[in-house]
Amino acid sequence: MRRRRRRARAAARRLRAAKSSSGRKTAAGGEAPKKKTAAGDEAPKKKTAAGDKAGKKKSKSGGKTAAGKTAAGDKAAKKKKSKKKKRKSGKGKKGRRAVVVAGIRTPFVRAFGALMSMDTIALGDAATKALLDKTRVPPDQIDGMVWGGVILPSAAPNVGREIVLDLKLPPSVEAYTVTRACASGLQAVTLAAAAIERGEADVMIAGGSDSTSNAEVKLPQKAVQALAPLAFGKAKGVRDMLGILSQLMPITDLLPKMPKIAERSTGEVMGESAESMARRNGVSRETQDAFALRSHQRAAAAIESGRFASEVTPVTTPDGTVVHTDDIVRGDTSLAKLAKLRAAFASDGTVTAGNASPLTDGAAAVLLMSEEKAEALGLEPLAAFKSWSYVGVDPADQLLIGPALAMPKALERAGYELGDMDLVDVHEAFAAQVLSVTKALESAAFGRQRLGRSDRAGVVDWESFNVHGGSISIGHPFGATGARMVTTMANELKLRNAKTALLGICAAGGLGAAAVLERV
Repeated sequence: MRRRRRRARAAARRLRAAKSSSGRKTAAGGEAPKKKTAAGDEAPKKKTAAGDKAGKKKSKSGGKTAAGKTAAGDKAAKKKKSKKKKRKSGKGKKGRRAVVVAGIRTPFVRAFGALMSMDTIALGDAATKALLDKTRVPPDQIDGMVWGGVILPSAAPNVGREIVLDLKLPPSVEAYTVTRACASGLQAVTLAAAAIERGEADVMIAGGSDSTSNAEVKLPQKAVQALAPLAFGKAKGVRDMLGILSQLMPITDLLPKMPKIAERSTGEVMGESAESMARRNGVSRETQDAFALRSHQRAAAAIESGRFASEVTPVTTPDGTVVHTDDIVRGDTSLAKLAKLRAAFASDGTVTAGNASPLTDGAAAVLLMSEEKAEALGLEPLAAFKSWSYVGVDPADQLLIGPALAMPKALERAGYELGDMDLVDVHEAFAAQVLSVTKALESAAFGRQRLGRSDRAGVVDWESFNVHGGSISIGHPFGATGARMVTTMANELKLRNAKTALLGICAAGGLGAAAVLERV
């Protein structure tokens, strides 16, 4: 019975539809004639915005109907209105630019020294709090945080989110942590800038931190696997315990080993890679020591002149000690003193503790926002990113040569040449690495073979190169260095009333990074 009723209702609907279709009229009162396509098939009937019925297909002569033009015009008008609405909201606006408003860092101090009692999260807390105190940006205006780190705590690896929670920022401030070895800090800053320029955020904090002093000492994997049943409560009884003990022999296999900055793919320690690059590129011990001396002298001059005063915040440790300034810079060093240091990675080597960056604890934070938001909050922008570039090279070849490829690529994307730069700042992992990179930039052969150019990338202007020293003298907390460089260069552009700055960073894994900053 129900089935028959459903069939009857369906038949009635079809009959009504057929009557309605046959009774349709045009605006003039007559039946709409059926238009035909060039192939002779009937063209579908479509309504215009005014309710008229006309086919949108082209006639044999190729012309369009008036109705088709009206519909196209309505569609274009709607699209234009939609774009206008987007521009008004600020989201998706073409040309939207992220600007660096301010940056600040903790003192960079030698590992196992004055900041040993503060882990990477505590250091990040200190830098970020100082940044917020300095800029007085309302916490409810902050959209998110991107943080860089290399030595991440296993119990809380998302350092950025821990900083947000420690400082009691609004829970809505999302945060994540990135790791790209020594380029992690720059990666965090450019990710924040990209989020703003895509319209996903208006205000972002970015930066990085590392505490080498608090690096976790890893147990050998043999011990981890043997003791896991005990740790998870699965070992029961004397037999299980004896089985675990039998796996732990010989006891010497269980002793923790000193952490090394070594490549997983090659086993080569980074200092050994720097030695290899020095030999390959003809960088002598004397040249490396001279570069290291220059770095210390320039950093010491910056500290003495007060140049870093606005960038470095004092930090109070848990025991009440106040750390005011960087403690690695040696303005009184000399070539004679540096020459006395022994090679650190090869008996006949040239890389020493004096011409390499030391293990360091510290943090740096940068505040970025859209230009419109900076204006609304009454904050003066310092600089903006014109471009950036991240590259990879074979770690077994020249592990730290990455900046020689990344810097020209960033310049090309920004529409500049090396000679156009007012300032150049390159991370000083080792003097051998920096000097190998600058040689590559000035090499026509490297330009042709590795960059696909007809000539070299350019000539380095040493007067504008690493004007306030670098990681050899200031120190290198792995995750913080990129944010430190952005802060120093953004401030320097303003102080000099300069236009452009180029940054370059090498990183473990055969990675290279670069960015072009422009004065706003």
